Amino acid sequence: MVIEHFHNLNKKNGAYPKKLRSILTISDAEAAFNEISSWDGYQSTPLLSLKEVALKTGVDSIYFKDESRRFELDSFKALGGTFGVLKFLQDVLQEEMSGEITLRDIRSGKYKNNISKYTVTTATDGNHGRSVAYGAKLFGCKCKVFIHSEVSKGRQSAIEKLNAHVIRVNGNYDYSVRKCNEESEKNNWHIISDTSYPGYTKYPKDIMAGYNVMSLEIVNQLPRKKIPTHIFLQGGVGSFPGSICSYFWEKFQSKNIKIIIVESEHAPCLIQSAKNNKMTSVSVNQETMMAGLSCGEPSMLAWEILSQGADDFVTISDQSIPSTMRMLNENNPPIEAGESSVAGLVALTEIMKNKSIASKLELNSSSLVLLFGTEGATDPAIYNSIIKN
Repeated sequence: MVIEHFHNLNKKNGAYPKKLRSILTISDAEAAFNEISSWDGYQSTPLLSLKEVALKTGVDSIYFKDESRRFELDSFKALGGTFGVLKFLQDVLQEEMSGEITLRDIRSGKYKNNISKYTVTTATDGNHGRSVAYGAKLFGCKCKVFIHSEVSKGRQSAIEKLNAHVIRVNGNYDYSVRKCNEESEKNNWHIISDTSYPGYTKYPKDIMAGYNVMSLEIVNQLPRKKIPTHIFLQGGVGSFPGSICSYFWEKFQSKNIKIIIVESEHAPCLIQSAKNNKMTSVSVNQETMMAGLSCGEPSMLAWEILSQGADDFVTISDQSIPSTMRMLNENNPPIEAGESSVAGLVALTEIMKNKSIASKLELNSSSLVLLFGTEGATDPAIYNSIIKN
């Protein structure tokens, strides 16, 4: 159910602001797309039309970007962390050697001896760490991944299968971020994080550009002349919704597409930031089953975009997550949607039951809604236990 709703009074319509262009642009997205689409195993993920769900919900149409089969990782995160590792390697090799270092040459193994001495690291709830580990394995460097006490054994195992060394720490996600930073300084490891903060912004920008591979795909997949009226985006630290918001704002500047940010009631850092009109951290005292959304500290760059680009923020409970996962699994054809994947659909469904909130968001029978199925069964044991329950 929807626990809380907040309308962003600082939302700016019209042209994508010049200040935000220093963070992320369509040109950045296109550069990431050109690179990532050249990788072995690249395929555009499906954009599914959920006609029956739209009919039951009361909107005109729902399009669902299904990331359950993205590369080998079954998550959109494969687009960001992997690209971030590649861009880092280009930077350090450029410092180390003279002449131009191309991404293609790195991928070809030309610099494998140089690359093997570097160690990348990150903190994760699961999917981002897996993508950094995947990039390290793909391009030939070492990898250390920090996870917190509540990350499942299945997600730990998935990271370890990519030859990364996993370090489990006590505490929550935000504590694992701090431990990662401390150990990286001691050991000269190189952080590849999708969370930006003062003094650390470059690779979060690259990672966000990587996420927008989805945006370019979606624009090509939508039926001709169809443009979303509403986009629901899972919150987390804000890097994912910030990237999508940036792209659609710049691409369709005159359309004023409504951007709705969805968070767990247990990790509401973005809605609190919106309420306080400044970046605000919250304590995560209880873990949500939507593991990818269990983040208490916003990303600085992402918040700069969302503070001006997001229309509304909502928090939801875990209550409807399992039934929504099962509903999509029973779709024809079945849709494999992990716990974090259904947050947008849960929020949309619950909002449409509340006439007051639906009216404020201008959600009605004419609305074309875009949702992101951000992950598949990234922990098969947990997924199957929910689906079969």
